[in-house]
Amino acid sequence: MSYQEPLSQKAIAIAISDSPDMAALGLAPEHLRDAMAEIARHLLAMGARLVYGGDLRANGFTELLFELVARYRRDADLDDARPAVVNYLAWPIVVSKSAVELQGLAKELTGLAELHCLDRQGGELELDRLNDAGQPEMTDADWADSLTAMRDVLTDASDARVVLGGRVEGYKGRMPGIAEEALTALQAGQPLFLLGGFGGCARDVAALLGLAVQSSAPATWVGHDAFQPFNGSGLRNGLTAEENAVLARTVHVDEAVALVLRGLLRLAARPTGTA
Repeated sequence: MSYQEPLSQKAIAIAISDSPDMAALGLAPEHLRDAMAEIARHLLAMGARLVYGGDLRANGFTELLFELVARYRRDADLDDARPAVVNYLAWPIVVSKSAVELQGLAKELTGLAELHCLDRQGGELELDRLNDAGQPEMTDADWADSLTAMRDVLTDASDARVVLGGRVEGYKGRMPGIAEEALTALQAGQPLFLLGGFGGCARDVAALLGLAVQSSAPATWVGHDAFQPFNGSGLRNGLTAEENAVLARTVHVDEAVALVLRGLLRLAARPTGTA
């Protein structure tokens, strides 16, 4: 029997966005990028595939993820040639790009990442059938429906979710993106890892679940009350309550990475069908 990497059959969704609290926490934006880089690097080393809902902004987190995958190849099992990243684009992002640009990017990423374009309902759009029919003006409802649909697709495509950072103002969608990522995971019973030490929406969610002390005003963003039915015991991520509290508060990247891996490895070791 050939050797199998411990997370080779797992797909882990990573949700990360700029945090407005970095300076107040004595941190710089680079700390958030370092956290993503280290989490991604260790997951790839254990054979996991990374699932991400990107927006393709220059110098953004999507670009960083592609750079990481090019530098740190996924340690896949023998005969497993699947790309390391599965990147989903919500409908408003798709229609803001030309078909030639998206097709060229997909070709450029061959072997590194799968690029999936979604329609408003989260259905798959075939890359070779995209056409430039003009860029329709996006309404708030268009953005909300499309982003929610994309996050449902991400949940179906992944086995666990890691969230950190996240703005709580100026977002598009029904609620802050990191909040909806976390809420979708909780509602689906998907293992969720909350890294709240870098502030932003992830810290708000951790506080709402009783895992961290809110260091500023309580969350008032639209949708925060949707977390009322949940608490820190519903994360289903393989960590103890004490470990989740540490993960929700730590600003040390190494400690956060170690806890995420510990939870995933515990889950992987459980017999199939157990919670």
